[in-house]
Amino acid sequence: MSPFSALSRWEEAVERWQDSLLARARPRDPVELVEALLRECDARAVVCSQSRVVVPNAYEVELSREVHRQLGRYADRIGPLLTDALLRHGEARGYEWAGPLTVRLCRSALPDGARYRVTSTPMRHISADAFPAP
Repeated sequence: MSPFSALSRWEEAVERWQDSLLARARPRDPVELVEALLRECDARAVVCSQSRVVVPNAYEVELSREVHRQLGRYADRIGPLLTDALLRHGEARGYEWAGPLTVRLCRSALPDGARYRVTSTPMRHISADAFPAP
């Protein structure tokens, strides 16, 4: 067995583990947290030039009390998994982050029936001057 096939099998095992972990934490809504993050990223993309698309770098996933409770002991692992999924999405689309990428999970008093809400902003220290015109 070659080292590459062993590495490939190991990567597949890690991906299955991540998928399994996310499956346990997913809200029952038809829209999953990952998809909501990707949509937020795409919706807030700013086209600066033909070769430059800037997206927010700070994302907050507000969870209802029920969903936050369901996540329980997995909550500290979900943030990095969501960040990784968002990072891969951005790389695939050629996005440029407006600073270091962060995804923060928090409990929130959402309106009745809402299970989560995703918001994003560029970090406050980022200014338009940091992005010169093409």
